[in-house]
Amino acid sequence: MLISLKKTLRFNRNELSGSFGDIGTDLPLIVGMVVACKLDPASSFLMFGILQIMTGIAYGIPMPVQPLKAMAVLMISQKLSGNMLYGAGLSIGIIMLILTVTNVLQFIVKYVPKSVVRGIQFGLGLSLASLALKDYIPSSGAVGYLLAGIGFILTIILIGNKKFPPAIFVVLIGIIYAGFFSVDFLKLFENFGIRLPKFHIPQQADMIDGFLLLVIPQIALSISNSIIATKRTVQDLFPERSISINKIGWTYSIMNLINPFFSGIPTCHGAGGIAGHYSFGGRTGGSVVIYGSLFVIIGLFFSSGFSEFVKFFPLPILGIILLFEALALMSFIKDITQSKKCLFVSLVVALISFCIPYGYAIGLVAGILLDYLIKKEKIMNHF
Repeated sequence: MLISLKKTLRFNRNELSGSFGDIGTDLPLIVGMVVACKLDPASSFLMFGILQIMTGIAYGIPMPVQPLKAMAVLMISQKLSGNMLYGAGLSIGIIMLILTVTNVLQFIVKYVPKSVVRGIQFGLGLSLASLALKDYIPSSGAVGYLLAGIGFILTIILIGNKKFPPAIFVVLIGIIYAGFFSVDFLKLFENFGIRLPKFHIPQQADMIDGFLLLVIPQIALSISNSIIATKRTVQDLFPERSISINKIGWTYSIMNLINPFFSGIPTCHGAGGIAGHYSFGGRTGGSVVIYGSLFVIIGLFFSSGFSEFVKFFPLPILGIILLFEALALMSFIKDITQSKKCLFVSLVVALISFCIPYGYAIGLVAGILLDYLIKKEKIMNHF
């Protein structure tokens, strides 16, 4: 077992670099929910970090944990209560457990064409790139563009370099800048102290309200991105590793059956997270363990002053990391470009996913239908 762990958990400069590959997605969502919905910072950061570590050990590859995005956006935009969030987390955990135990997930994946999966991946890439370029990078004005420009050039020069992996240097630029111009160290250390998660028992009313307001919009995104696209991305990047749909379903459900009782935010896996860790050098579960340890440190020691600690990661720097995560996801489409029909389906699914509300669910259904009609030569005969 020790030999096996050495193969699946490495801790070196490349794993350290890879560990920052998904921070551009996760950190703003977590901070946004903590602030907008008055969640307990210690519980939110600690549970998120602990689940990262557990997942890194369980999978042995860069299979990070992410906040449930649709839920996070709804929580932040509508400033819903934490109790409803925890009820929704427990509800979706139960639903995913049922889908896994009954093998419904395997049935769904069996009938989803590769072109549709590529479209979902490409659409998610477009969404992340748009977020990076429209929101994160311009957030600090001229200084933000300068930071982002330096980070972009460094990443282009160093990407793929095992001796000098890029994310370490990109993040270091942000830390140095923040240390001189943003972080109030006195305030940071005044709030230093050990804090633990708060125990919470979700109520039936919160589970029902959470299901209606948060779970229904989230479940289709979870099936398309957290399950189907994640499975495909693992196959693309780690063809030697056989990870079943049911295993992904099990870890998804278990995380959300645990999280609500310790005031943790609902979590999932995601294709973008894997691509981000891999792009910046992560090849084992070690990158996820390192990443999770960062959140454990924030939650355990700095959660009272988390608003100062997160300043070490300026949004323009997170934007550059997010941009390359997006490009990695979008690049998977290259293996179907030889087929005009498959490419057409993928691009339609990508545009639906990117452009309209509940686009991942609609794109999933539309893509399956479109692929079927094309194969039956009902449309696009001129292709």
